[in-house]
Amino acid sequence: MPQYKAPLRDVRFLLNEVFDYPAHYAQLPSAEDATPDMVDAILEGCATFCEEVLAPLNLSGDQEGCTIADGEVTTPKGFKEAYAEYVAGGWQGLSHPKEYGGQELPMSLNMLKSEMMGTANWSFTMYPGLSLGCMNTVFQFGSTEQKNTYMPKLVSGEWTGTMCLTEPQCGTDLGQVKTKAEPAGDGTYKITGTKIFISAGEHDLAENIVHIVLARLPDAPKGTRGISLFIVPKFLINADGSLGARNTVKAGALEHKMGIRASATCVMNFDDAVGYMIAEPNKGLEAMFTFMNTARIGTAVQGLAHAELSYQGSLPYAKERRSMRALSGKKDAAHTADALIWHADVRRMLLTQRAVAEGARSMIYHAAKLADNMVAAVGMGNQAQYEEFDDRLGFYTPILKGFITEMGLECANLGMQVFGGHGYIKEHGMEQIARDARISTLYEGTTGIQALDLLGRKVLLQTRGKCIFNFTNEMIAQAKPHLLSGGPIGTMARTCFKRAVQWKALTLRIMLRANKDRDLVSAACYDYLMYSGFVMMGHFWLKQALAAQDKLARGGKDAKEFYTAKLQTAEFYFERLLPRADGHKKSMLSPTSSIMQMDQEHFSFI
Repeated sequence: MPQYKAPLRDVRFLLNEVFDYPAHYAQLPSAEDATPDMVDAILEGCATFCEEVLAPLNLSGDQEGCTIADGEVTTPKGFKEAYAEYVAGGWQGLSHPKEYGGQELPMSLNMLKSEMMGTANWSFTMYPGLSLGCMNTVFQFGSTEQKNTYMPKLVSGEWTGTMCLTEPQCGTDLGQVKTKAEPAGDGTYKITGTKIFISAGEHDLAENIVHIVLARLPDAPKGTRGISLFIVPKFLINADGSLGARNTVKAGALEHKMGIRASATCVMNFDDAVGYMIAEPNKGLEAMFTFMNTARIGTAVQGLAHAELSYQGSLPYAKERRSMRALSGKKDAAHTADALIWHADVRRMLLTQRAVAEGARSMIYHAAKLADNMVAAVGMGNQAQYEEFDDRLGFYTPILKGFITEMGLECANLGMQVFGGHGYIKEHGMEQIARDARISTLYEGTTGIQALDLLGRKVLLQTRGKCIFNFTNEMIAQAKPHLLSGGPIGTMARTCFKRAVQWKALTLRIMLRANKDRDLVSAACYDYLMYSGFVMMGHFWLKQALAAQDKLARGGKDAKEFYTAKLQTAEFYFERLLPRADGHKKSMLSPTSSIMQMDQEHFSFI
């Protein structure tokens, strides 16, 4: 089983040497507590909690899973105690307002916490993680009374929250939601319907669960324009804040999942359950999507987490396991065979995992700064600034969520491959990473949905390519001063410059062709997203390489090994992974007819 160790050296490199988080925090309003010493203490404390409490429960939680009896869900052994320690440590309220008991630190710090927790034990992390969407919705759209009722307990972690969206007849297409909300005549509503795939919908970790539910009023228009949003607590709240009667919402079943088995994914039945409207009537979907960008970045963290954990599991095995002699000659003369790590193909798999994990971490940490700025703009009431950062984050979101989760899944499979047959055996924990990683490309919008969002919505409809042109200009500005440099830095800079120009040209070609061929967007979007991901990651690898090169140029022996490895990993990415973008380029420009010409009857089995 992989022994998780928080990668604090790489985290600190990005925070302090690549993105200058101390300066970023210094300019944020209400972030005076996010001093370098405080940030470091949070990192150390979270690392200890993750390594000593969460990681040991990862394999056992998968093996035991959750159980249900009469609508009550029991989590695996050790989860309840771990959650109590999590609450006692004040981890849930890290980035939430002080007026509700939080510490009001920047949102990005919560993301750093989530990365470590998610890598150590993704199933556990989903329980407090699902509360974030609930808290954000209540905080942004709830009445003063609703905020005072729910926020303190949610922020402390004493209560958890969910987002109840999907139903049996609809997945991403929420316009098909059928759950009903009937006015009760006293300001409340009777919520009736069934929701599926509800993560943390029922469990034994907290005393109350607050559900945010999409439902339709009796006179609601059809489609997405007729959906309202409601707070439906598991236990009703008395006037004095104590828990009252059990509401008529109950877990009907647990989903039998491929992975994340220690996370309770529930079918939730609402039978005239008492609900309280939040936001405006028939505008529930708009309210729910307010923080969807940050939620999808949270899912992108899962891709990073599984790439990192897979690497941490397969690297020690590759150093210890022996098989054959290296083709370049005997390496471990004292043994009858050489360690796997001497074989070039094994190194290819290890370096792919490392390059993806460290590249993804860089991309996500940059996006987290944008999220901080977006939240700060909301706090200052600066709508123009909020929209600017929301738009920029909206461009990153589908690439981060779609590309990083796809690559994280690939890395999880590579981790199994390094182990060979042993990777297929449960006791080693590598096949669990692959099973857990599989869901990341599906929930919060499948890769295809993210691809359509990027190309169809963000590029073509909303910005007419402006978002691409803005980002590629950033790529050009970073690469330009180094175009004449020698060595790997010069090669990487010239490659990034060429890719930026190519990305612009591709976008223009797709835009022109889409005017004549409406199916092109759907046919090309996946390859466009993957192409975008590879090129964007190249930009952030160059950013890391430049920082590492600068440190090496200044001398100093202590960190020479780290910076040298960083440069070598960057070089691997540019030579071995970035060229995959060419295949996606060719595919996205292929005629749509190769996909659409077959008559649907010919799809039948012969």
